[in-house]
Amino acid sequence: MPPVLSIVGKKNSGKTTLIEKLLVCFGEQGYRVATVKHDTHRFVIDHEGKDTYRHQVAGAAAVLISSPQKFALIKKTGSQLPLDELVNSYLGEFDLVITEGFSAADKPKIEVVRVVRGAICSPEQLLATAGPDDPGMNIPHFDWNDAESVCRFIINKMLD
Repeated sequence: MPPVLSIVGKKNSGKTTLIEKLLVCFGEQGYRVATVKHDTHRFVIDHEGKDTYRHQVAGAAAVLISSPQKFALIKKTGSQLPLDELVNSYLGEFDLVITEGFSAADKPKIEVVRVVRGAICSPEQLLATAGPDDPGMNIPHFDWNDAESVCRFIINKMLD
């Protein structure tokens, strides 16, 4: 199983933006990185009227759509699948998996923190923080615009 790093933080803290920057940096370094987005709501990937949606409505327990460039699997589950199961089943070929969310998972974390909003994790749960201001948690902190330094830190901690 590839190493898993969770980027966590409060809603609209900048998690997605940091992940986008990190993905560019890892790609430039030659790493293949997968992401997993945690959604506590009922996300919709299929849309009414599309063939795959019609398959599901008709009773398919799983629908896989495939093209020469990509595929997507839509599979009904009775509950949230464990993160390790998702990674082992679908993402084992990658160098690193970055999750957005999964703050309760027992994985290394970097929290995107804005001091005015506060943090969601204690320093003991984190490898580092990233954001516009150092929250003073006595752990490594990175300016969120310096994705290259965050990328090097992750490589040194998790990939070397």
